[in-house]
Amino acid sequence: MQNGNTLRLSVQCVNRMDEKEILKKIQRIDIFSNRLVNTIFAGEYGSVFKGQGITFDEVREYQPGDEIRTIDWNVTARMGHAYIKKYVEERELVMMLIVDMSASTTLGSITETKAEIAAEIAALLAFSAIRNNDKVGLICFTNTVEHYVAPGKGKRHVLRVVRDILRFQPEQHGTNISESLAFADRVLKPHSVIFLLSDFKDTDYQKQLRITSKRHSLIAITLQDRREVEMPNVGLIELQDAETGKRIVVDTRATQARELYAELNRKAALELQQTFRSSQVDSVNIRTDESYVLPLIRFFRQRAARN
Repeated sequence: MQNGNTLRLSVQCVNRMDEKEILKKIQRIDIFSNRLVNTIFAGEYGSVFKGQGITFDEVREYQPGDEIRTIDWNVTARMGHAYIKKYVEERELVMMLIVDMSASTTLGSITETKAEIAAEIAALLAFSAIRNNDKVGLICFTNTVEHYVAPGKGKRHVLRVVRDILRFQPEQHGTNISESLAFADRVLKPHSVIFLLSDFKDTDYQKQLRITSKRHSLIAITLQDRREVEMPNVGLIELQDAETGKRIVVDTRATQARELYAELNRKAALELQQTFRSSQVDSVNIRTDESYVLPLIRFFRQRAARN
């Protein structure tokens, strides 16, 4: 949009999809995610998140080759011959997807917004979870927690989660990561798996990040648009912060301005990574102009290697 000699750029220029577009996108996500889960991600997910140990299943008669340590001496004494305790892996976990739906997630300078990419990643993770018999829940947040879906199982439940993300119309514009994590701590049992999908345009959430990471397996997925990393050389532009409404005019023809913009963003990214490391939070960086598949595969394999 031209405003005199100034090109005005605003992250609020991206409109939410209508219902017909949403249904088409859900179908595409369903097909694409299931294909990836069937070929790659179900196994990768299962190798990383193994459940919370073993639980007692039954007592059966001792057979040659059984571990002597598993003998149930009380039952053996009563029955007059050896019995052992049989255990099974306690597989079921709860995965909670915490998705930032603040105004800054409507930015998308290529073909998809950060919110749309978040929905696709959420679907991939959720389908991987249910293939491993885990439950999946959803928290959508802005300044506050605006939407909550209790953990559940099954493909219909996962498609509901994806649909809710794509249909979501936020009431607020800002971001409060701390509140969303505190809410998750209240509704989840300890040792759940949390994927926090956000652009992390927020402050003062580090303390809560550390608290949540001690209670759960917390993974931060950072969503970033190309225009948040590099400034295009397009003359005068008016930038508007979608969350605060603040506007500034920048001459992008100036090499110094573009270099300063890139350097500030580089420093911010390094500080964010340091925050994750100090909080013992694994992180994955996703850009809207690049495939999210390879970064996710790399994360799963690196984490599996540490286990």
